[in-house]
Amino acid sequence: MKKKLLKSLVELTGNPLASRLLQHLASSRLSKPLIHTYSNAYKIDESSMAYPREHYTSIQDYFTRTLKPGARPFDSSKDTLISPSDGQLSAFGPVEDGHRFTIKGHTYSINQIFMDEKRASVYKNGWYYVFYLSPADYHHFHYPADGHVNSRYALGTISYPVNNMGLTYGDKPFETNYRLITELSTEFDKVALVKVGALNVNSVQLYSSSKEAHKGEDFGYFSFGSTILLFVAGDTPFTPSVSEPGAILVGETIGTWHPNTPSSKN
Repeated sequence: MKKKLLKSLVELTGNPLASRLLQHLASSRLSKPLIHTYSNAYKIDESSMAYPREHYTSIQDYFTRTLKPGARPFDSSKDTLISPSDGQLSAFGPVEDGHRFTIKGHTYSINQIFMDEKRASVYKNGWYYVFYLSPADYHHFHYPADGHVNSRYALGTISYPVNNMGLTYGDKPFETNYRLITELSTEFDKVALVKVGALNVNSVQLYSSSKEAHKGEDFGYFSFGSTILLFVAGDTPFTPSVSEPGAILVGETIGTWHPNTPSSKN
């Protein structure tokens, strides 16, 4: 009964009308007085924000805040992969059985995430990372490596929450939610960033259509909380630089390619 009730609440949150109402209220100047309460409730570290709290005109304006230049330093070496976002690194590891991985008791198929077996096949012998962005986090995403943008495309329609409740009781949100996928060719491997929208289909925003990806560059943001899936193809030997899930910041090294090591792939 409890699971059924929670699942119903998750589906109600994904209602388009409720989502539009929430977006309207959050972006309205009427929400400005709530910024103080919001900041205190989520214990947001404001020391790295580009502007003081008083600068922001609404909850959404504050939520999508930028940072001071240099607030997220990173290793510029070509052979390192960095975190594309702040938040929680919820899970990472090799893609098992060629095409599946498990999070919160759900087994996900990368064929379903990409909705195209040919696109998914690129990452079937690679690695995956899952980054969850809570309401307290900085919600911009950055390129994790230098490279060329091969494609950008959107999939999915319904948007369930991607918080712990949504992942546990929702209908596999990574496979059903609206998501915007950016695929890069780096010097070593192909990399895909799957930005998973939450609450409404307009929650993923990109700055430009540039085909060049510069490591550490801010190239978009979530207007509501969400999740990023990062896939690495695995053509070049690769080792994760993280030992366990936990809090992470944009720019922290999460993996290293070893181009001079013979590949174990057949």
